[in-house]
Amino acid sequence: MNIPTWLSTAAATISTVLLAACDAAVQEIQPGVSTATEVKARMGEPGFLHTNSDGTVTWEYSRQPSGVHCYMITLGSNQIVEKLEQVLIEANYARVHEGMAREEVRRLLGAPGSKVVFENLHEDIWEWRIEGMPPTDETFFMVHFDLNTGGVKKTSKRVAMKG
Repeated sequence: MNIPTWLSTAAATISTVLLAACDAAVQEIQPGVSTATEVKARMGEPGFLHTNSDGTVTWEYSRQPSGVHCYMITLGSNQIVEKLEQVLIEANYARVHEGMAREEVRRLLGAPGSKVVFENLHEDIWEWRIEGMPPTDETFFMVHFDLNTGGVKKTSKRVAMKG
Protein backbone atom coordinates (compact mmCIF):
# COMPACT_ATOMS: atom_id res chain seq x y z
CA MET A 1 0.00 0.00 0.00
CA ASN A 2 1.40 3.39 -0.99
CA ILE A 3 0.81 6.17 1.51
CA PRO A 4 0.47 9.65 -0.04
CA THR A 5 3.46 11.89 0.71
CA TRP A 6 1.26 14.59 2.24
CA LEU A 7 -0.21 12.05 4.68
CA SER A 8 3.15 10.69 5.83
CA THR A 9 4.47 14.27 6.18
CA ALA A 10 1.41 15.28 8.25
CA ALA A 11 1.77 12.20 10.48
CA ALA A 12 5.47 12.92 11.05
CA THR A 13 4.70 16.56 11.93
CA ILE A 14 1.96 15.60 14.39
CA SER A 15 4.23 12.99 15.98
CA THR A 16 7.02 15.56 16.39
CA VAL A 17 4.67 18.11 17.98
CA LEU A 18 3.26 15.54 20.42
CA LEU A 19 6.73 14.30 21.43
CA ALA A 20 7.92 17.87 21.99
CA ALA A 21 4.87 18.61 24.18
CA CYS A 22 5.51 15.50 26.29
CA ASP A 23 9.21 16.32 26.65
CA ALA A 24 8.32 19.88 27.71
CA ALA A 25 6.05 18.41 30.41
CA VAL A 26 9.05 16.56 31.86
CA GLN A 27 10.75 19.88 32.60
CA GLU A 28 7.88 20.78 34.94
CA ILE A 29 8.40 17.69 37.11
CA GLN A 30 10.52 18.41 40.19
CA PRO A 31 12.04 15.68 42.39
CA GLY A 32 11.04 16.18 46.02
CA VAL A 33 8.05 18.31 45.02
CA SER A 34 5.93 16.77 42.24
CA THR A 35 3.39 14.09 43.09
CA ALA A 36 2.34 10.95 41.22
CA THR A 37 -0.95 12.65 40.36
CA GLU A 38 0.91 15.61 38.83
CA VAL A 39 3.16 13.29 36.82
CA LYS A 40 0.15 11.46 35.36
CA ALA A 41 -1.58 14.77 34.58
CA ARG A 42 1.49 15.97 32.64
CA MET A 43 2.77 12.71 31.15
CA GLY A 44 -0.19 10.35 31.05
CA GLU A 45 -0.09 6.72 32.13
CA PRO A 46 3.40 5.20 32.24
CA GLY A 47 4.26 2.65 29.59
CA PHE A 48 5.70 0.29 32.19
CA LEU A 49 6.10 0.05 35.97
CA HIS A 50 9.34 -1.18 37.53
CA THR A 51 9.12 -2.26 41.18
CA ASN A 52 12.36 -1.55 43.05
CA SER A 53 13.81 -3.54 45.95
CA ASP A 54 13.67 -0.48 48.27
CA GLY A 55 9.89 -0.21 47.96
CA THR A 56 9.91 2.59 45.40
CA VAL A 57 8.38 2.25 41.94
CA THR A 58 9.78 3.62 38.68
CA TRP A 59 7.46 4.71 35.91
CA GLU A 60 8.80 4.33 32.38
CA TYR A 61 7.93 6.84 29.68
CA SER A 62 9.62 5.70 26.47
CA ARG A 63 9.47 7.92 23.37
CA GLN A 64 10.44 5.02 21.08
CA PRO A 65 10.29 4.38 18.18
CA SER A 66 10.08 8.00 16.92
CA GLY A 67 11.70 9.85 19.81
CA VAL A 68 15.19 9.61 21.29
CA HIS A 69 14.34 9.74 25.00
CA CYS A 70 13.15 7.38 27.70
CA TYR A 71 12.27 8.94 31.04
CA MET A 72 12.36 6.93 34.25
CA ILE A 73 10.51 8.62 37.10
CA THR A 74 10.98 7.06 40.54
CA LEU A 75 8.27 7.61 43.17
CA GLY A 76 8.67 7.00 46.87
CA SER A 77 6.07 5.32 49.07
CA ASN A 78 4.74 8.84 49.79
CA GLN A 79 3.92 9.21 46.03
CA ILE A 80 6.43 12.06 45.65
CA VAL A 81 8.96 12.02 42.79
CA GLU A 82 12.38 11.01 44.12
CA LYS A 83 14.27 10.89 40.83
CA LEU A 84 13.73 11.73 37.17
CA GLU A 85 16.24 10.63 34.56
CA GLN A 86 16.54 10.37 30.80
CA VAL A 87 18.16 6.93 30.46
CA LEU A 88 19.13 6.83 26.79
CA ILE A 89 22.63 8.19 27.41
CA GLU A 90 26.20 7.04 26.73
CA ALA A 91 26.86 6.12 30.38
CA ASN A 92 23.97 3.63 30.32
CA TYR A 93 24.96 2.15 26.93
CA ALA A 94 28.37 1.46 28.49
CA ARG A 95 26.72 -0.42 31.38
CA VAL A 96 25.27 -3.06 29.03
CA HIS A 97 27.64 -6.03 29.22
CA GLU A 98 28.02 -9.54 27.88
CA GLY A 99 25.66 -12.02 29.56
CA MET A 100 23.26 -9.36 30.87
CA ALA A 101 19.61 -10.54 30.89
CA ARG A 102 16.86 -8.98 28.77
CA GLU A 103 15.02 -7.81 31.92
CA GLU A 104 18.13 -5.95 33.12
CA VAL A 105 18.57 -4.23 29.77
CA ARG A 106 14.88 -3.27 29.70
CA ARG A 107 15.17 -1.81 33.21
CA LEU A 108 18.27 0.15 32.25
CA LEU A 109 17.19 1.54 28.85
CA GLY A 110 13.41 1.16 28.71
CA ALA A 111 11.40 -0.40 25.93
CA PRO A 112 13.26 -0.70 22.63
CA GLY A 113 11.86 0.84 19.47
CA SER A 114 12.09 -2.49 17.67
CA LYS A 115 13.00 -6.14 18.17
CA VAL A 116 14.12 -8.44 15.36
CA VAL A 117 15.13 -12.10 15.53
CA PHE A 118 17.81 -13.35 13.14
CA GLU A 119 17.67 -17.14 13.35
CA ASN A 120 20.69 -17.56 11.07
CA LEU A 121 22.83 -15.42 13.41
CA HIS A 122 21.23 -16.88 16.56
CA GLU A 123 20.47 -13.31 17.64
CA ASP A 124 17.55 -11.32 18.97
CA ILE A 125 18.39 -7.65 18.34
CA TRP A 126 16.75 -4.84 20.29
CA GLU A 127 17.14 -1.36 18.86
CA TRP A 128 16.68 2.13 20.33
CA ARG A 129 16.69 5.34 18.33
CA ILE A 130 19.13 7.62 20.16
CA GLU A 131 20.44 11.15 19.92
CA GLY A 132 23.01 11.42 17.14
CA MET A 133 26.13 13.53 16.78
CA PRO A 134 25.13 15.86 15.24
CA PRO A 135 21.58 15.59 16.63
CA THR A 136 20.16 15.55 13.10
CA ASP A 137 21.75 12.14 12.39
CA GLU A 138 19.40 9.17 12.82
CA THR A 139 21.43 7.04 15.20
CA PHE A 140 20.54 3.69 16.75
CA PHE A 141 21.92 1.70 19.70
CA MET A 142 21.48 -2.05 19.40
CA VAL A 143 21.77 -4.87 21.90
CA HIS A 144 22.36 -8.33 20.41
CA PHE A 145 21.04 -11.17 22.57
CA ASP A 146 22.23 -14.75 22.04
CA LEU A 147 19.20 -16.92 21.27
CA ASN A 148 20.82 -19.92 22.99
CA THR A 149 21.78 -18.31 26.31
CA GLY A 150 19.33 -15.39 26.32
CA GLY A 151 22.08 -13.04 27.49
CA VAL A 152 23.71 -10.08 25.79
CA LYS A 153 26.17 -11.15 23.10
CA LYS A 154 27.35 -7.65 22.09
CA THR A 155 26.20 -4.07 21.45
CA SER A 156 26.53 -1.91 18.37
CA LYS A 157 25.54 1.47 16.94
CA ARG A 158 24.54 2.52 13.48
CA VAL A 159 23.82 5.78 11.73
CA ALA A 160 21.07 5.69 9.11
CA MET A 161 22.14 7.25 5.87
CA LYS A 162 19.84 10.01 4.64
CA GLY A 163 19.02 10.77 1.07
